[in-house]
Amino acid sequence: MAACRLLVARESIQMGHTIQELAVMTLFGIFIWTLIEYTLHRFLFHIDTKSYWSNTAHYLLHGCHHKHPMDSLRLVFPLLQTAILCVPFWKLVAFFATPSTTPALFGGGLLGYVMYDCTHYYLHHGQPSKDPAKNLKRYHLNHHFRIQNKGFGITSSLWDGCFWDIASSVEDHREEQLSLTDT
Repeated sequence: MAACRLLVARESIQMGHTIQELAVMTLFGIFIWTLIEYTLHRFLFHIDTKSYWSNTAHYLLHGCHHKHPMDSLRLVFPLLQTAILCVPFWKLVAFFATPSTTPALFGGGLLGYVMYDCTHYYLHHGQPSKDPAKNLKRYHLNHHFRIQNKGFGITSSLWDGCFWDIASSVEDHREEQLSLTDT
């Protein structure tokens, strides 16, 4: 990972960018990753499926993680598949960015992905004693065990707030369910 960051930094700097510009592009790449993380989790990993094959594909992609959320072998996307998916993501970034900004933006997105994987693993298996990690763990486990149709952000609830998917408290959810059954 360190070699990848150095390569990205070297390539962007050789194309005329300053360290400050590199830092901003990397941070923007991380920011974009958080939107990708939310979008994938919300619209792909929690898609409604109807057929046997789509149910099977969904279960293998994400359903098994919800069925066995504390299984440490089902938390992190396998390295080989991640490496393979880097190619289309590089091409996507290159399509929207300039040749000189692509390496730093992609590097920031890749760093965001690694931070996501580490955070997700920690939220399931770590024992945070202080906020914000303690609050984030509570928020994420609430998504797993109580309100699975809300709270799709893993590393933050930023996009949940933007798209009105904040996982409310359990009491708010119970009131919402009661009001649905009353009608």
